[in-house]
Amino acid sequence: MAGAEVVKNYIDGEWKDSSSGRRIEVDDPSNGKTIAVVAEAGQEEVDLAVAAANRVFRDRILIDMHPYDRGRMLFRVADALEARSDEIATINCVETGKALDLARGEVGTTIRYLRYYAGLADKVEGRSIPRGAEFVDYTVRSPFGVSAQIVPWNGPLELTARSLACAIATGNSVVVKSPELAPLSGVEFARACESAGVPAGAVNVLTGYGHTAGQALIQHPDVRHIVFTGSPATGRAVLKAASERIVPCIMELGGKSAAVVYADADLDAVVEAVRIGTYLNAGQNCNNLTRLIVERSIANELLDRVKACVEGLSVGPGLENFDITPMISQKQRQLVEGACQVALSEGARIVTGGAALSDRSGYFMAATVFSDVKRESNLFQKEVFGPVLAVTVFDDPASGIELANDTDQGLAAGVFTRDIDRALWCAERLWAGQVYVNGWYVGGVETPFGGVKQSGYGREKGQEALDGYVQTRNIGIRISPPSSGEVSGTQSRTAALDQGLSQPFTLSNLVQP
Repeated sequence: MAGAEVVKNYIDGEWKDSSSGRRIEVDDPSNGKTIAVVAEAGQEEVDLAVAAANRVFRDRILIDMHPYDRGRMLFRVADALEARSDEIATINCVETGKALDLARGEVGTTIRYLRYYAGLADKVEGRSIPRGAEFVDYTVRSPFGVSAQIVPWNGPLELTARSLACAIATGNSVVVKSPELAPLSGVEFARACESAGVPAGAVNVLTGYGHTAGQALIQHPDVRHIVFTGSPATGRAVLKAASERIVPCIMELGGKSAAVVYADADLDAVVEAVRIGTYLNAGQNCNNLTRLIVERSIANELLDRVKACVEGLSVGPGLENFDITPMISQKQRQLVEGACQVALSEGARIVTGGAALSDRSGYFMAATVFSDVKRESNLFQKEVFGPVLAVTVFDDPASGIELANDTDQGLAAGVFTRDIDRALWCAERLWAGQVYVNGWYVGGVETPFGGVKQSGYGREKGQEALDGYVQTRNIGIRISPPSSGEVSGTQSRTAALDQGLSQPFTLSNLVQP
């Protein structure tokens, strides 16, 4: 894309090119064409960004700011994004490939995150601890310092907002490493921070590769907090680097989420959950509905309904709001197609789909359903991150829950039944960070989100998320008893007061010196 304007890194309140002069080309997944060129951040840009963020923390620029004013600052960032919401949604749509309506929803959710945590900024409180007459003891909830945030490409705008808003609300400074496949949303976030008057260095946004800029960021000695969303394999590498310096982390590492469907379920609700839970954004969501665990007596009927729904989904570019939009890259599509080939070799049966759509430009993958998926197979156990559904049957209520829980992941799970007793029984036993009942994506900005088992730890969203961005410090003060003279004076004043109160209450008593 010769002659294209280079999108630069946002460091210490300024837009800076990379010192190496290297570039990253950003593709439109719907046609493979280059839509932008961004500066490739490297070690030098990481050093500059962390130094700026560390200066903000060291000089207490955010810490000493009244929490209410930190909240007002986040409100201004939200306002800046809202003022350009249509333009930003289009950018988000084109760089990720997702449907335009979904991109508009992402902008709206981003704004909600900012306003939600803006409202909580002045409500992060410590407590007083009674320890007897000799002590005053209390806690303060303090920021960690520089928060390094590695953002994924499937929701680059809102996933930046949900962690950055918490960090700023609690007085941390931030360095964001935007995803190389979809960096433009992070750039738009930086522009909103700039126009909102966020202090220079408080928010820095880098456009670079994970294995260079991301690695340099998590290994930087002045980074004191890490937020990572991505694959378990990369997450392990992040944790290993963090362990060398004992840096606290918030880790969201994907899932292999299952919905358990009982014979009394509303099958229309199940099909709708599959439509949005499995195929929205070409299946590229960490808490996707990827496994359908179905009671045998209704399995054939439900499979027929799911097949009809999936084969009726439209396919095309996100800008035109098709149901099945392209995958983020050719590499990602190849990985998904490879997973389908492995599923076939392990005995799963294709109901529909199963291959790339080679008759189209762009990175399109057919919406896919497999049945007869065995619990020991790769398709049952491992995240595909594409528009692929695995269907497995069960015969009794307990085995349905057992199958749902039988993976190393535990991000989301669901149950479909009209029986409230059974729904509550299942919700207690489905071992996942969030459990959906009779729907999918039932949570919201206000509800805590995160995984159990190898899906990670720490919570994003909701009030609980703030706990991951502060550390509790205790302050204990020993009180010296007053001297005997001070005690005598106090006793005299108390006696005089008692004497005055013992007299009849009159106006003359009240005004006596």
